[in-house]
Parts: sequence; C-alpha cells; structure tokens
Amino acid sequence: MAGIEEYREQRIKKMEQLIEKGVNPYPYKFDVTHTSSDIFDNQKELIKDKTEVSIAGRIMLMRRQGKVTFIKIKDRKGLIQLYIAINLLGDEYENVKLLDIGDIIGVRGEVFVTHRGETTVAVKKMDVLAKSLLPLPEKYHGIQDIELKYRKRYLDLIMNDDTKNTFLMRRNIIKFIRDYLDERDFVEVETPVLQPRYGGAFAKPFLTRHNALDMDLYLRISDELYLKRLIVGGLERVYEIARDFRNEVEMKE
Repeated sequence: MAGIEEYREQRIKKMEQLIEKGVNPYPYKFDVTHTSSDIFDNQKELIKDKTEVSIAGRIMLMRRQGKVTFIKIKDRKGLIQLYIAINLLGDEYENVKLLDIGDIIGVRGEVFVTHRGETTVAVKKMDVLAKSLLPLPEKYHGIQDIELKYRKRYLDLIMNDDTKNTFLMRRNIIKFIRDYLDERDFVEVETPVLQPRYGGAFAKPFLTRHNALDMDLYLRISDELYLKRLIVGGLERVYEIARDFRNEVEMKE
C-alpha cells in the first residue's frame, strides 16, 4: 500500500502536468451562480429553461467509464453529481485524468436528470480551483481518532456532516439568543479580554505581559465586573456572548 509521501508525490506530478498545460491549479477567483441545494430546489425550472449553472465544490467520489466520468462534488449545501464527457468538454477532458478525490473544482453546465432519477450537471466547462496534495481519510469510516478530530477539525468537517451540523446549530443557537435579547431592548457589548485585575469567579487566570505598558495583565476568567460597570453607567440591560479563560489544573484521584 502506498504511503502518504508517495500519494503526495503522485499528486504533485499531476499538478505539474496541469501547469504545463497552462492550467493554474490555484486560481484567484471563480464565480458561482448556484449551490447544490439551489439546483435541487429549482431543477424543474432550470431544466425547462436550459439554464446554465455555475457551481463549485470538493470532489468526494469519482467514477471513470472510458470517455465519460461521473463525479460527486460537495459544496456548503450538500452533494451533487457531475456528468463529464469528452464530447461536451472537448480537449479539456484530458485534465479530468489529472483530478483526484479531494480536489476542488468549478464547473459550468446544464442540469438534467439521469435515467436513474439523479439530478446531475452536464459539464461544458471545468476549472481546477485547488489541487489537493494529500488524500482524504477513508470515506466509509472517516476519522476514528478523537484526538485527530480536534487537532485537524478541517478534515473532520470535510468527512463528517454531523460535525458541520454542530457548527451550524451553534450559529443558530447564538442567533436565537441575540434575537431574543435584542427584542427585549438588551444591548450587546464587548468587555476587555485582557484585564489588570481579574475577578468575578474563583478561578486561576492566565498571566501575560504587556510589553508596551510594562505591566502584567490577565486573560479574563469572567466578564461579570465589567458588565456591572456598564449597568452603573446607565446601560440597564446588557449582555455579552464572551469567551472566558480559566487556567485550571486537572484534578487527579
């Protein structure tokens, strides 16, 4: 079985081949007109009007069948299938052979439904947007190492939709809290993260040095005291969605 370095060398060679063909493997810009969910939600109109769509995403699955290649790309809204054929793409079809799972591509084409009922984009133009030099984790098992999930969260997000949904849920919860408090005339504020005196909770702070002021400062362990000062100043209803830092030691039995 090939090791990571061998896979990397193979992908670097493919990248170099793309460059020799005049393809920039990391272009600055690509204009997207639709997400995958936009296409699924409006497929009848898009097919009827023969609307050309422009979509970009990361290659998650690829199946080559001679002069035809089926690819599934993943954008921020989900997965969608691409149909890439030599009769549609012409000479650029040779570039498809230099693609790998994990690459990000942008395509333009028309939407149709396959005889199996799968919504698909027939690609007329393809751009390589980012050549991936390392393989993704194994698709079916994903990342099993919990430590790796936290240290390389970007990989976990690529492979695990549940992780992405947790991030989106957090966004929605925070938005709900903000909307709830704003409707009741609360004012969102920001209080200092670095404080000359820590207080508001019984916890050990992180200590740092402010070189320009030649003084010690602490990462806050609570924003309570500064919120109270704002109330004293006349802002009767205040809130802050804050990050607090506590330099605690794990207790051992």
